[in-house]
Amino acid sequence: MFSFFSIVLILIALYVAIKWSKPKNTVDNNNSRKSGGYSKWVGGGLGWAFGGPIGALLGFTFGKIFEDMNNGSFEQHPTRQGDFNVSLLVLTAAVMKADGSVRKSELDYVKTFLLRNFGEKATEEYLIMLREILKQDINVREVSMQIGRFMEYPSKLQLLHYLFGISSADGHFSQAETDLLASISGFIGIHPGEFSSIKAMFIKETDSAYKILEITPEATEEEIKKAYREMAMKYHPDKVNHLGEDVGKAAEEKFKKVVEAYETIKKQRGIK
Repeated sequence: MFSFFSIVLILIALYVAIKWSKPKNTVDNNNSRKSGGYSKWVGGGLGWAFGGPIGALLGFTFGKIFEDMNNGSFEQHPTRQGDFNVSLLVLTAAVMKADGSVRKSELDYVKTFLLRNFGEKATEEYLIMLREILKQDINVREVSMQIGRFMEYPSKLQLLHYLFGISSADGHFSQAETDLLASISGFIGIHPGEFSSIKAMFIKETDSAYKILEITPEATEEEIKKAYREMAMKYHPDKVNHLGEDVGKAAEEKFKKVVEAYETIKKQRGIK
């Protein structure tokens, strides 16, 4: 089976072969060569991210080949792996710029995060895209609302979990990053209780285990067990299987946080 990036390369090769078979001027040649190095990581595997604010940002960033390929309506497709990954990169860039600057240490942390979650080859390709996206102004509200409109809810939860993971990679959350994540969460349509649940997985407080299960310390034993069953269903890795094996592995980590929270409460309460 072809990988995501193999399909991209095939599509680009076919496009370039057809395009170069036609007469074109020097300006077109230069634009194609300039953008070709990046567009191959963008073109294949995208559905709704081809259009709207995300598509416009990528077209401006990666140039003419992407614009030429973006000539149809892609917005009715369900979320594809490419849509999810591009959304992650764009919002990662926004979070990295939240405090007004992007430090090399932050890029190093993001690289480590991507390596752990996506592997060496994909990380190399994603970093190429990320560095270019970081050069652009990102309208977080418009991008997030596009994601909110088209992305399935379990995928949104996984996306927010990723963004918290990246923000916490250096062991520190700035207030600007936390505020931006709260805004993104609202724009993409995540319930405030679920935002608090995911936040509690990364920012530890005395009642973090309860927040992860979306309950209070006053909850009864029956309410705790019910909350755990509901959260286990909500965060089950099968919910994001369509986004690929790498995302599925990360979803398992999120699921483990739910289990750990439940075990912590059981131990504190003496629940059997």
